[in-house]
Amino acid sequence: MKQVYLDYNATTPLDSRVFEAMRPYFMETFGNPSSPHRYGRLAKQALEDSRRVVARTIGAEPEEIVFTSGGTESDNLALRGVAYRKGSNRKGHMIVSSIEHHAVIKTCNILEKDGFSVTYLPVDGQGQVDPDDVKKSIRHDTILISVMFANNETGVLEPVGEIGNIARESGILFHCDAVQAVGKMPVDVEALRTDLLSISSHKIYGPKGIGSLFIRSGVELSPVITGGHHEMGWRAGTENIAAIVGFAHALKIAVEDMDVYQKTIFNLRHKLESCVLDRIDQVKIYSADVCRLPHTSCMGFASVEAESVLLHLDLKGIAASSGSACTTGEPEPSHVLRAMGIPSTLAQGSIRISLGRENTEDDIHYTVDVLEQVIDQLRKISSQWSNPSQKAV
Repeated sequence: MKQVYLDYNATTPLDSRVFEAMRPYFMETFGNPSSPHRYGRLAKQALEDSRRVVARTIGAEPEEIVFTSGGTESDNLALRGVAYRKGSNRKGHMIVSSIEHHAVIKTCNILEKDGFSVTYLPVDGQGQVDPDDVKKSIRHDTILISVMFANNETGVLEPVGEIGNIARESGILFHCDAVQAVGKMPVDVEALRTDLLSISSHKIYGPKGIGSLFIRSGVELSPVITGGHHEMGWRAGTENIAAIVGFAHALKIAVEDMDVYQKTIFNLRHKLESCVLDRIDQVKIYSADVCRLPHTSCMGFASVEAESVLLHLDLKGIAASSGSACTTGEPEPSHVLRAMGIPSTLAQGSIRISLGRENTEDDIHYTVDVLEQVIDQLRKISSQWSNPSQKAV
């Protein structure tokens, strides 16, 4: 049976070139970068070389890059770090979009219980934040604005450059979760006017369990993990050198291949969406009228349940998802689609397909063939389906 992986927003396979770059740091160059001897110095050199690669990728300085365990920790360090920094009275106000990753949303929920107030910005039907809403939400006690670069479910790009300008002009710190964007499209912290920016390795063919947070020089945070003076005092704990080297190498490859990757992936997604719309009735491609990540497609099918669709796809060797991997198993429709005003009956039948380097046109043809069969089969047993003639909803 053919196997097709279409869940690259959840995670990517480790690139073989990345694995080879990491290999020596498991066995030969295994030293602790904080140690003063030769083994430690070699590890320290690899650490700082990698830091320079990450910094160069986003237009930052090396000393502004802190390595973390991934996007979730980076988001937590940004939000909690600002909230609990020296001088905080725990009554500050934050502004975040209502479609943020749960690493941001749930952290804000916890901060609210500790006395902070949070404004959750609405989005339009395409899933975009209106910068004017950001302006209107600013208060005298606003300490942070956090809006993601690209949504992990729909792929929609947010107007983060405009929001960054608003934050800078207002003297408010701006955090951007760029986990889904870095390595797939150009990201520059100066152009974005961002003070804090989260990145994750395993979204770009690097190892899991490693990421980074850009902390603009001069920004003060309270560390979330305390102990030794690792990572310039921002994040205690002996650095995972093998993973950090792999992360940096994955970024280098991603930047080198970006132009070809974008064109190839965009063409595959266009073929996928065109075929789905042509062959399946009552389907909605979300955020189709605005700029999206080139590899992400979120689509809703009327009168079916997403979990049933995904199960049947899996039985045919196709791996897709119903949204963020971090929320799989939750009974409620995606908070992202709810925020966009998608009716629950359609949101419950929504799946996310995210493409990657390994996908081919044959994968697209096979997926559409199977998807058409699955949707038809499920609708035949659905009490909600009346077989309307129109093609879209």
